[in-house]
Amino acid sequence: ILGYKHYADDVVDNFVRLSIKNGIDIIRIFDALNDVKNLRQAIDSTKKYKGICECAMSYTVSPVHTTDYFVNLAETLANMGADIICIKDMAGVITPKETYDLVSAIKNALPDMPLILHTHCTTGMAFMSVIKAVEAGCDIIDTATSPFSGGTSQPATETVYDALEQMGYEL
Repeated sequence: ILGYKHYADDVVDNFVRLSIKNGIDIIRIFDALNDVKNLRQAIDSTKKYKGICECAMSYTVSPVHTTDYFVNLAETLANMGADIICIKDMAGVITPKETYDLVSAIKNALPDMPLILHTHCTTGMAFMSVIKAVEAGCDIIDTATSPFSGGTSQPATETVYDALEQMGYEL
């Protein structure tokens, strides 16, 4: 359910139940303002119906949104039941250095937690940022097939694959 508004608990529960029943096994859960209270029902429902709970942190840049802030948020989400943590950079503003530092810090705090980077090409940083994420130990990067990549989408799967393969990563 994505509408940037609140939904009744029974609506969230039924959405998750029917999603899992119909073959969606990973439920990506996030709140645009990182208000973890708004995630509780979706997390509980995902666990209840035996789905994989991927909790995403909405990445942004401000004096409040430091590396420590996001590490603490990742730890909170892990304690709430996350099976996977996702850095969700909806605006495509994460830089390669910020990516490397943030992924390294989260992997240091939660070494056994799978970590995803989801970013967009809007600012032109995404291709570089996904490479730095992999270098820092990120487990999964979101990409899009070439015809649908770039612009406000994710980096191209084929381009990232070729770059990582040439860098010596086994894919």
